[in-house]
Amino acid sequence: MITNTATSLTTEVWQHIVDEATQAAAAEPVLAEYLHNNILNHGDMAAALSFHLASKLSSDTTPVSMLRKIMTDILCRPEIIEAAANDIQATVDRDSACGNYSSPFLYYKGFLALQSYRVSHQLWLQGDRSMALLIQYRSSLKFAVDIHPAAVIGSGVMIDHATGLVIGETAVVEDSVSIMQSVTLGGTGKVSGDRHPKIRKGVLLGPGAKILGNIEIGEGAMVAASSVVLKPVAAHAIVAGVPAAVVGHTKTDEPSKVMDHYFKCS
Repeated sequence: MITNTATSLTTEVWQHIVDEATQAAAAEPVLAEYLHNNILNHGDMAAALSFHLASKLSSDTTPVSMLRKIMTDILCRPEIIEAAANDIQATVDRDSACGNYSSPFLYYKGFLALQSYRVSHQLWLQGDRSMALLIQYRSSLKFAVDIHPAAVIGSGVMIDHATGLVIGETAVVEDSVSIMQSVTLGGTGKVSGDRHPKIRKGVLLGPGAKILGNIEIGEGAMVAASSVVLKPVAAHAIVAGVPAAVVGHTKTDEPSKVMDHYFKCS
């Protein structure tokens, strides 16, 4: 049994998930067992998420019981489960295809990969690096998302579609960032140490964007689809192209929340 001091947002998000699962189980009895196993049999969001992630990431040689114990110990921490709740809320608010709270929790691999990262990151900070790398490995196999456990990622982050996302060891992603599929936050291959991008608050990273090296993408900036960014980007700038160049400026403080990928070159 998880003991968890839930924040008001965590409690609110969890109640939405429970209500939706209850309605879905009644409307579609064939799904009832699945919904009970992953949501309705659990007393809070941390307990349910630890069970769900452990079930997803387990294998013949990585038993679900081992993973669940590890995840329970970490996800019961209020700051960790609150970050997960913020990530769900961000997805509901920003993803036009997301009509409820239970869908990201159950089915969205961007959300699930991000929560797997949150567990592996805590293990990394605790010095349990082999276990952190095991969870990263299992998550990469399951979700086609590769986030190094040492990377630093804030809350209220939406990873949409997720397939092909790579976030390197020394990357930083601040709060309220939105990241589309096939994005790379990578190194240049020429340096060691601090070598990955720093993505500031409210940034929108379009599909296929490649951001390479220890460079900063300023607060509220937007990187257009398939751009290759090799130089720092100023706050609220829009960059596009290969190599990327400034083509305009955002009309909102946090384009990540608006999710408008269209721009006019200025």
